[in-house]
Amino acid sequence: MVGLTVAGLAVAVAPSPSFAYDPASTATINIDKNTLILRGYDAVAYQTQNKAMKGMAQYSASHNGATYQFVSAANRDLFKANPAKYEPAYGGFCAMGVALEKKLDGDPELFRVVDGKLFLNVNADVQKAWSRDVPGNIAKAETNWPDIKAKAPKDLN
Repeated sequence: MVGLTVAGLAVAVAPSPSFAYDPASTATINIDKNTLILRGYDAVAYQTQNKAMKGMAQYSASHNGATYQFVSAANRDLFKANPAKYEPAYGGFCAMGVALEKKLDGDPELFRVVDGKLFLNVNADVQKAWSRDVPGNIAKAETNWPDIKAKAPKDLN
């Protein structure tokens, strides 16, 4: 379990037992042991429908070592035409965590699309804190990400 202090808010952050978040991994993308990213949620639906929708294995695409799943062939094809538009920021790790120089699991149901980019948060308390200064937190995360992206979460304490 990781403790996180956000603007005076102490939040306990534990990896979800249903997801293969690995604190020892140096991967730059948050994938499970089968290379599934976003826990199988459709990366395109966030932007086209503004909601988290669980994809299906029959509509899959691979990109940069991750397997994405979609709700339809149309969404899969949109992704394949422009994956950079739909892939999550910071490899699907928590945006607030990255702003605080940490790599925390990202919950695909706790998202926000900002300027056409998908950002995830680890839990509702962290998302609330992140939402208090979205531009500032994105700026911090953008500065931090190049330095932490290839490090293991356990090494960022």
